[in-house]
Amino acid sequence: METILMAVLVSLVAGATVSLQSPMASLLSLRLGMLSSVFIIHIGGAIVALVPLVLSGGQQIREWRGVPWYALAAGALGLIVVGGVSFTIPRIGAAATATLMVVGQLLIAAAVDHFGLLGAVQRPIDLARVAGFLLLVAGAWLVTR
Repeated sequence: METILMAVLVSLVAGATVSLQSPMASLLSLRLGMLSSVFIIHIGGAIVALVPLVLSGGQQIREWRGVPWYALAAGALGLIVVGGVSFTIPRIGAAATATLMVVGQLLIAAAVDHFGLLGAVQRPIDLARVAGFLLLVAGAWLVTR
């Protein structure tokens, strides 16, 4: 039970962090341009990740060649996220951007769960989940109209 509680808390903190990072990325993009802001954000993240990585002895970083090639695309997907929020926040606002991102995340995550893709636990889509998706889409419509 405490593992689930910890996962819920970490998820909430991560979501809150995205809601802060997104307008910061948008501000950088407006002042420096999208490519410059994406570069600065990822270099900053790499530097912050490098310190504990070095202090922990490098973990298993030498094993990177053993992961599936498509897993290495995660960094590129991060570029799309940062570029996307940098583009959309000045045009539709932070709340609408975050709401639409959550809808997109949930729909793709449901497919990943349903088919057990990328190492996820397989959890088929059922009627209750479909109802939840529809409520989320209705909520997104209310937030973005």
